[in-house]
Amino acid sequence: MEFRKAVHADLPRIVEIYNQIIPSRLATADLEPVIVADCEDWFASFTATHPLWVMTQGDQIIGWVALEPFYGRPAYEHTAEISIYIDQAVRHQGVGSRALQFVIDQLPQLGITAIVAYIFGHNQPSLKLFHRFAFAEWGSLPRVAELDGVQRDLKILGRRFD
Repeated sequence: MEFRKAVHADLPRIVEIYNQIIPSRLATADLEPVIVADCEDWFASFTATHPLWVMTQGDQIIGWVALEPFYGRPAYEHTAEISIYIDQAVRHQGVGSRALQFVIDQLPQLGITAIVAYIFGHNQPSLKLFHRFAFAEWGSLPRVAELDGVQRDLKILGRRFD
């Protein structure tokens, strides 16, 4: 598996992988699939210090990982929000662990000293992944999301890297 910065031509595959997880109600608050056109501004928002990478096996994109600015204010420039999405065909094979380790290894050159992850409280695979990498619960927002009539908690996990 290799990592490379995403290019615009990757956006349809990035959206396809994202849309795979929506029906599970585990990892996104989107309730319906998104389309590439809806994601153009989001894709354009990535920068040298807050990149979007794709994970590849051979010539296939099998997932993506992103670091987005946290809260959009200058004082938070060294903190990033992380998102990891993996193709359903390769989930539960260590891809998430490799992605998280890759990102952690990039942090010094990006100037990022803290990462936050927003994870639904019922998303046990993601919670376990981040706990394995020494992320701690920094906050909990009880019942802030409603997914198919069920109110769900949002956990805020974080870790400092300085």
